[in-house]
Amino acid sequence: MKLVINIVLLAIIAFLIFALVNSIGEPIRFKAERERRDAVVVERLMKIRTAQEAFRDITGVFAPTFDTLAHVLETGRFKVVQVFGDPDDPNFTGKITYDTIYVPAADSMRSILQINNFDSLRYVPFSGGKVFNIAAEVINYQNTDVPVVEVGVPRKVYMGKWGDKRFARYDQRFDPESLLKFGNMFAPNLSGNWE
Repeated sequence: MKLVINIVLLAIIAFLIFALVNSIGEPIRFKAERERRDAVVVERLMKIRTAQEAFRDITGVFAPTFDTLAHVLETGRFKVVQVFGDPDDPNFTGKITYDTIYVPAADSMRSILQINNFDSLRYVPFSGGKVFNIAAEVINYQNTDVPVVEVGVPRKVYMGKWGDKRFARYDQRFDPESLLKFGNMFAPNLSGNWE
């Protein structure tokens, strides 16, 4: 009988030790995983923002879809104006001439973004193939037509098992429904909400 009681007590002690270690370790693991996943998603959003700025340089507006973005980055051309002579030099007496050339966007954008396939920009890391929400249009802002864009994703999409509301008890600012995004559909602003 004594042996049975000792085994039961040992099992209870083991369970309590496990519960204590888990209750201390879970918030630490959550914080580390949230920071890691946020950093990877922010890096992808920054690449998308750079790609959208290049798209705007080529077309004058932002891309409303990832298909359009990838197509223009693959086939579009940047306009480069070469200036011969120095228009800022008061002692320059020669003729200033301008020459416009167009260079393919694909090679330079692959180098800047460090990717081979522009289609891969659309996918949210850690999400199993889900894509970022994207919206773009031209709005009237302070009596001027300006292009605007917004790209983002709810945190629960890429947080996996850590995207549950119960983890908010470890970080009051954590809301799995909140967006990690850049841009604004109501003002010409490309800032990210992580900045």
